[in-house]
This record gives sequence, C-alpha cells and structure tokens, in this order.
Amino acid sequence: MSDRDIDQQLVERAQRGEKRAFDLLVAKYQRRLARLLSRFIRDGSDIEDVTQEAFIKAYRALPSFRGESAFYTWLYRIGINTAKNFLSANGRRPVVNSEIEDEDGESFDMASQIPDMNTPETELMNKEILATVNAAVEALPEELRTAISLREMEGLSYDEIAKVMDCPIGTVRSRIFRAREAIAAELRPLLDTAKNRRW
Repeated sequence: MSDRDIDQQLVERAQRGEKRAFDLLVAKYQRRLARLLSRFIRDGSDIEDVTQEAFIKAYRALPSFRGESAFYTWLYRIGINTAKNFLSANGRRPVVNSEIEDEDGESFDMASQIPDMNTPETELMNKEILATVNAAVEALPEELRTAISLREMEGLSYDEIAKVMDCPIGTVRSRIFRAREAIAAELRPLLDTAKNRRW
C-alpha cells in the first residue's frame, strides 16, 4: 500500500468523524508543513500559528476533499494560502530564513562546484555560496520562490506543484527555470562558471 493510499484511508476515516485519523495526518505532516512555511515566515511562533491554522482550515474543508490530488498536495496549498493571508493581514512581505541547510544547497547541485577540503577558505566559500543562494531565493518574486521551494526543498513533482499553486504544469516549469536562472546568475561570479552553464 502506497503512502498516498494510507493518507486516503486516514482522510476517509476522518471524514466519517474519526478524530484520531486526522490527528495521525497532523502528526505525519506538521513538521513538513512548518518547514515549508518557514520559507515565507520568519518568526517561529508565527510559523506555529499559521501551521495550526492551516490544519484547522484543512479539517474544516475535509468534507470537500475528493482525493483527486494527494492529501499533502492539498494540505500544502492550504498552508501556502494561509501564509499569504497571514502576511497580507500583517502588511508583511514573505521572507526566506537566513540559513539554508547543506542538503538544500546540494539540491541546487552545487556540491560538484565546492572543493572537498575542509580548510578555513573552503568553509568560508561554502558559507558564502549558501548565503548567496539564500539571498537569491529571497529576492525572487513570490511565484518563483514558491515553485522553487516546493521543488527543491520539499521535493514535490511538477504535477504536484501545479496542483498546489493552481496553475498549468508548463507555468510551473517556467517558474522553476526562471528561479534557477536567477540563482545561477548570482552564483556565477562565486563559482566562476561559464555563462552557458547554469551551475
């Protein structure tokens, strides 16, 4: 039985009024949703509040969930919309956390560009690369930042991102391409890569 099938069974049980089934979905996706929302909201307590609000909205909307997309795709969409509403209501612009984990940096395929030796110079270079990637992501327009975060940080497929962002898959591909190009433009001077190479 696939992960999606398990989620669907839990959703159906929750739709029949079994609260424990929804609690299991919350336990399964709370950290992942909070991690996604941390790409847009800086304050930890705000992230917790928005995550909780997204789950409340999901619970209330559960009767309308038909299983046409995976539960987590549907949940991420609710989470992103809740974060946008929160930021809009508070007159704030979405931000990106000031730190990017190594795994996130490597997901941009930079590992082959960074020397392996752990010297003070290479550690400084690694920090500079990660800071550059973070600043480049933060500077992206919201649609590009959302698309690249869902792809590179959350590992969603193009189809899943299209459902979360409620747009055609071609638009998702374009947004991710444009985001990668913008990030690559910032990295080129640091990595000394040719203009025709993205990374």
